Amino acid sequence: MVGEGNDSALAPHPLRATILGEVHARPFNAVPAPARILHFAFDTQGDRSAADREQLIAFCQTRGLVPPLPQDKHFRVTLGGTQMRWEQHSEFTTYTWEVPVEIKAGAFHPSASSLAMPMRLVRQPGPVLVAVDLNVVQQSENENGFVNLFDPTSLAVAESGDGTALYATDFKVTPEGFIRILLIDRGMSANRTGSMVQHLLDIETYRTLALLGLPEARRLAPSIGLAEKRLGEVTERMRRAVNDLDDNNQMLNELTALAADVEAGVAASLFRFGASRAYEQIVTQHLQTIGERKIPGFPTWTSFLARRMAPALRTCVATEARQANLSLRLTRADNLLRTRVDVELEKQNQQLLKSMNERTRLQLRLQTTVEGLSVAAITYYMTGLFSYLAKAAHESGMLKFDPGYITAAFIPLAALAIWLTVRRIRRRHVLERGSTD
Repeated sequence: MVGEGNDSALAPHPLRATILGEVHARPFNAVPAPARILHFAFDTQGDRSAADREQLIAFCQTRGLVPPLPQDKHFRVTLGGTQMRWEQHSEFTTYTWEVPVEIKAGAFHPSASSLAMPMRLVRQPGPVLVAVDLNVVQQSENENGFVNLFDPTSLAVAESGDGTALYATDFKVTPEGFIRILLIDRGMSANRTGSMVQHLLDIETYRTLALLGLPEARRLAPSIGLAEKRLGEVTERMRRAVNDLDDNNQMLNELTALAADVEAGVAASLFRFGASRAYEQIVTQHLQTIGERKIPGFPTWTSFLARRMAPALRTCVATEARQANLSLRLTRADNLLRTRVDVELEKQNQQLLKSMNERTRLQLRLQTTVEGLSVAAITYYMTGLFSYLAKAAHESGMLKFDPGYITAAFIPLAALAIWLTVRRIRRRHVLERGSTD
């Protein structure tokens, strides 16, 4: 009916299979108690992610195992009696090993290092972020003996909402480099145990990843403080400074450089702070799904993490808010200073236009004076030429009047004609220049 490849089938969306498969992308294994789980998370950002997939494929092929497909994000394989689960995420990759072990001398024996030999068969894909040693044991008469396995000053204990599981940890790294978690089975099924194991491993994994934002916040704090101080100094200069263009340009350059530094910090920390918020929500969701119930005398995981983890995450949130507020203040100061510069430039432009108008007016006066002198000069030369003609005509007998009177009468006529001609030429030039402008 849907996607069968014939004419009557309904064509599915290209992403339908991916979306539907995401619900079943992380099925948990059934884990019968007792069991020992070693869980590792590695930083595989950038090219390390592809290299890790390639080496895992080679690892499987050399042992005659079916390798993961190129699109697989989750993969499970059996190596003898050991189960290995591989998961690839956006910035990290996890390897989870279910190691067969007989519990004889109490929890966490033998040591995790002696059981982690299978992990050494796989090339390390990146720096280790998380290493968890989780021990699943069955309920015994001395259930409270777990207290001796952990540091009592940071021990967090709780039971599941239905009371079928008790789990404990002190969130401290052992000399072997592991965080130890104890899960006591009070009557869970193997599937329920597998689900609890997955929840506890995810809580520890995402708790660690969420705290990666704290070093970034601490790294940025000094530069943010310095930028805030510099912004305060520049704005104080703006308040006291006179409208001097050079001084305003200097302050504008300082603000631009400061804004560039702040935006670089925002861009560098944007993903890290956003990831920390998302990971915190995942931890909270897992704790809510378990439905913790308090054990008298011990804090629950929820209360312990709220007291120890929440302040670090609030530091990340506060740092991100300081960055956003600083960027907004820089933008406002920059706009204000640019307005002052624009106003000062406008004043200078007005003064420049005024001086240009004054020069144009002087040029027009000079031009008028020159035109008057040129009319007089041309009239003088024209009159001289006319006087020669009048004298010649008088001497030849063609003209009976005195040449002096004829020449005197010619002067105003010549001056008027020359003035009208010059004026007509100037007006035509003015009209032609106006049409081109």
